[in-house]
Amino acid sequence: MDFAFDARTEELRARLLAFMDEYVYPAEPVAEEQRALLASPWDTPAVVEELKERARSQGLWNLFLPDAEHGAGLTNLQYAPLAEITGRSPQLAPTALNCAAPDTGNMEVLAQFGDERQQKQWLEPLLAGEIRSAFAMTEPEVASSDATNITTLIQRDGDEYVVTGRKWYISGAMNPDCKIFIVMGKTDPDGADIRRQQSMVLVPRDTPGVTVKRAMKVFGYEDHSHGGHAEVVFDQARVPVTNLIGEEGGGFAIAQARLGPGRIHHCMRLIGMAERAIELMCRRAVSRDAFGKALARQGVVQNWIADARVAVEQLRLLVLKTAWMMDTVGNRGAHTEIQAIKIATPRAVVDILDRAIQLHGAGGVSQDFPLAELYASARTLMLADGPDEVHQRSLARRELKKYL
Repeated sequence: MDFAFDARTEELRARLLAFMDEYVYPAEPVAEEQRALLASPWDTPAVVEELKERARSQGLWNLFLPDAEHGAGLTNLQYAPLAEITGRSPQLAPTALNCAAPDTGNMEVLAQFGDERQQKQWLEPLLAGEIRSAFAMTEPEVASSDATNITTLIQRDGDEYVVTGRKWYISGAMNPDCKIFIVMGKTDPDGADIRRQQSMVLVPRDTPGVTVKRAMKVFGYEDHSHGGHAEVVFDQARVPVTNLIGEEGGGFAIAQARLGPGRIHHCMRLIGMAERAIELMCRRAVSRDAFGKALARQGVVQNWIADARVAVEQLRLLVLKTAWMMDTVGNRGAHTEIQAIKIATPRAVVDILDRAIQLHGAGGVSQDFPLAELYASARTLMLADGPDEVHQRSLARRELKKYL
């Protein structure tokens, strides 16, 4: 593995860093001010649309999608340092570049598994940033960490599927621009193979029987960057059978294909969050005095900063190795590494953010610094895309298998 970034990556990094300094960071307080004046907290502030236009005009658009026909054609290894940069401002930067979850994963599903009509109707406007989308998998009544537990039914009735079930923490669903749901449910609930019971269908938001019931908060925050998280009820919502993605019984496999890239993208952005936390720690440490000397001269503060730098460098190398393996041996071949970064990265970044909050005192938990919101986001990623314990279980079994 070559640790040097290639020429295209370096060129994009330079442009993106300049874009962040010139437009994104200054837009953070503007977005908050504009959001406070909106009729709905889920409407998009005007400055976000301005950022999207600027990013698109500068070629900083759809960088996440390796499919050159639809995206930038970057490899995972090329995209990793770019996603890290966007992680420094997770509320704005990913959306500005049309690289925000859950749309990224949904676009990947449609690009890989969608038919020509589905791609024309839904993928193209998503790629253009004209609409948003949601991925409806998690349910409140079952342990959704085991996807075979889901109870939502997708029942065939002539030329239609009837979708019935309740989902929650459906990212993006509160955004009024969210026009389409990818819904995972069971088409064969009694099938012998529990991993062939599930399917995925496209359900337009305006389908009769679809109700976005309420917004779900995360540590008290309304996550505007993802278009919120919602509880959604599907009460005999009918869609044409042509809205099936792939084949009946293929839902579990599609979910696994979707979640692999999603997990590494989260980890890439988490490193950016950690880098911003370190920057804020250092600025705070050199600007505040306590007990007769600068915080930067306090041994415990120096330890926090040193430990944070070591952790970030370790994580970055592991994420880059994982990206390289995904590019060279495929997602399945990189399964161990994907699980390793999913376990290690949120855990370490939460610890770094916790130290940064501690160093900022009351300011750390306030709205005057981004640390509290970053902490809530990072801590949530210890649950999202599978809780840590599920990945630890799978990873341990793979290791033990060598000795059994």
